[in-house]
Amino acid sequence: MSSSQCFENPPNLSSTCGEGRVEELAGLKTYVTGPSDSKLAVILIADVFGYEAPKLRKLADKIASAGFLVVVPDFFHEDPVIDFTSPNFNREAWFKNHGTDKGYEDAKPVIAALKSKGVSAIGAAGFCWGGKVLVKLAGTEDIQAAVILHPGRMTEDEIKAVKIPTAILGAEIDHSSPPEDLKKFGEIMSAKTEFESYVKIFPGVSHGWSVRYDDSNELAVKSAEEAQEDTLNWFLKHVK
Repeated sequence: MSSSQCFENPPNLSSTCGEGRVEELAGLKTYVTGPSDSKLAVILIADVFGYEAPKLRKLADKIASAGFLVVVPDFFHEDPVIDFTSPNFNREAWFKNHGTDKGYEDAKPVIAALKSKGVSAIGAAGFCWGGKVLVKLAGTEDIQAAVILHPGRMTEDEIKAVKIPTAILGAEIDHSSPPEDLKKFGEIMSAKTEFESYVKIFPGVSHGWSVRYDDSNELAVKSAEEAQEDTLNWFLKHVK
């Protein structure tokens, strides 16, 4: 499910901020930003570091500025990965407690809660762990568009089940989802003419780059901004 890259460049959670607010949605603490009366919503599904990551919230605010109601639920129930280098951290136990199947089940009430608020169309973006959750959601018609960024290991069967417009944004240097796998997934999706899809590989960057980039690395920042712009444009096109 995971590689060491899933834990690289952890965010500084002490600097958590954002233009939105934290409230409860479907029983989960959730970062909420954007117009509360919007009929169009976007769900961001975090990587293992959780919904408080500052750069993830910054992306949420950016998408919200285009008119979307954006929600970032705490699918880890206040138990994100804090310090994976700690001798007390058991990676296997953490993933057992926070499986992507459970994330998928937890996402359903979030979607229902948004619809109960009058939301008529929903997009979702998933990062690493969240990408694995999102590919399962993309096999339903509960949401209208998906952007899967540097996901954990996905299967061909999961890709074959995709039913909605889906973009996969990957890193050139990625042990979990290497470019050759993602390109194969792109070929599978492109055979389905009933919805639009594409795969894009970003050169010179590693797994996690879109929300865990190094601010001092000009290439990393530029690549992250491009991926984030691609994500927003996908939602502007398909979440209407």
